[in-house]
Amino acid sequence: MVTPTGTASSPPATPPALPRPSVDLPAVVPRRRPGRWVAGALGLLVLAMVLNSVARNDAFQWDVVARYLATAAVLDGLLLTLWLTGVVMVLGFLLGTPLAVMRLSSNPVLRALSWGYVWIFRSTPLLVQLLFWFNIGALYPRLGLGVPFGPQFLTVETVNLLGPTLTAVIGLTLHEAAYAAEVVRGGVLSVDGGQTEAAQALGLSRWRTLRRVVVPQAMRSIVPTAGNMLIGTLKGTSIVSVLAVHDLLFSVQLVYNQTYQVIPLLLVATLWYVAVTTVLGVGQFYVERRYARGSARALPRTPLQRLRERLERPAPRRGVLVEGGER
Repeated sequence: MVTPTGTASSPPATPPALPRPSVDLPAVVPRRRPGRWVAGALGLLVLAMVLNSVARNDAFQWDVVARYLATAAVLDGLLLTLWLTGVVMVLGFLLGTPLAVMRLSSNPVLRALSWGYVWIFRSTPLLVQLLFWFNIGALYPRLGLGVPFGPQFLTVETVNLLGPTLTAVIGLTLHEAAYAAEVVRGGVLSVDGGQTEAAQALGLSRWRTLRRVVVPQAMRSIVPTAGNMLIGTLKGTSIVSVLAVHDLLFSVQLVYNQTYQVIPLLLVATLWYVAVTTVLGVGQFYVERRYARGSARALPRTPLQRLRERLERPAPRRGVLVEGGER
């Protein structure tokens, strides 16, 4: 550095650094919530009491339950229940989807017909519908195929055409189609209208807009409700036992009518319903997770991922705070 007199001077010396004081921080611990621990302990106590009562009550006859759980008659009834559930759900959505499209149509006649169908089948109890279809022969002894209001080329006796199983399929399908129509319609309405307008601005046809833009986004709303419908249909198939259809419930009824072991046989049916419902619930979770892609920054975590995160979470440790930062 040059001074005004022209002589060079040395730069000013910097003062020596002073030692920075350090402060010990307390360990970071979560907030104590004694109410949660008390509620959790009470819940575990009640659960233990219930499990102990169920396990030690001789009236449940768990040895009989184990004996009949995998018998041929019960498994045949379970297979028919699963088959009936799958067929009814597929046919119900195949019929319900056009009904939903009719409800969303600008044609007032189609809207009225679809609304009337949904109104009728949602207003009538399922058991009444099944009994009605089971006794359809009293109203229409013969069904014919031919020219409307003209001659018939083929006639079939209704009694020979509609057996108990086919009657159950028809009754359950028509009933579920009314609910499926509302599920599909609600899913389509949940998609923002701007998505359709943007697709049309890009030159996409109405069919491609529906298939590539509307339906993938609507599935996020359709899948949870459809999963509940599937589980409800699985349990609702037990009502076809009144038509002597050999489903799971009717199969165990045949057994306990002979052995008079009502409680353990009902437990057999209950355990199978719980097992199948659990599998369907797991499948529903992963289907919902798949259609959640793009709607959030990260996919919903699976139970295994949550457990792994809890196990790998580091324990809180004591830190040392120094002036200007943490060390």
